[in-house]
Amino acid sequence: MTEYAIVIEDAGQNYSAYVPDLPGCVSTGSSIEEATANIREAIALHIESLREHGEEVPPPTSRASTVQVA
Repeated sequence: MTEYAIVIEDAGQNYSAYVPDLPGCVSTGSSIEEATANIREAIALHIESLREHGEEVPPPTSRASTVQVA
């Protein structure tokens, strides 16, 4: 199983999500949970489309973490 880092942002009235390693792979949801589920589906469809078109599937290289600041 391959794991891609995702970024979820508060977009005001919903949440947006994107995958740094898969340019153009984006989704939204009304909650963080919905955005996560939707981007998971978007990743699968994005990879499927790349393969169908004979394009290389970029490997996951991004890492995400949080830091505390004072």
